[in-house]
Amino acid sequence: MLEGWEWLVIGVVAIVIIMWGPAKIPEFARAIGRAKGEFSKASKEFTDAATTTANGPTIISSPAPVQTIKTKDEILLETARNLGIATDGKTREQISEEIGLKVNLLAAA
Repeated sequence: MLEGWEWLVIGVVAIVIIMWGPAKIPEFARAIGRAKGEFSKASKEFTDAATTTANGPTIISSPAPVQTIKTKDEILLETARNLGIATDGKTREQISEEIGLKVNLLAAA
């Protein structure tokens, strides 16, 4: 016979299916899996850093690569290109508006 907590789990699953539909459940599961993976990765990095610090400093033989700083316009154009938005002859405001519309459409899907 089912006990109280088992009914609670069944109820939560039923509510999730009703709220998001069966098509969203695999996406939700993937998101949880990614979050768990990121957490595990960060936890491992923290543990490694704590162990390295406890064992003394690590000497790095080569300098870290230099990162280039992008301007706001470069970031805007790169984002538009990644979303498949044509940018020729458009103002910054028009591009920003199209990015917003595209993101809203993708979020709604």
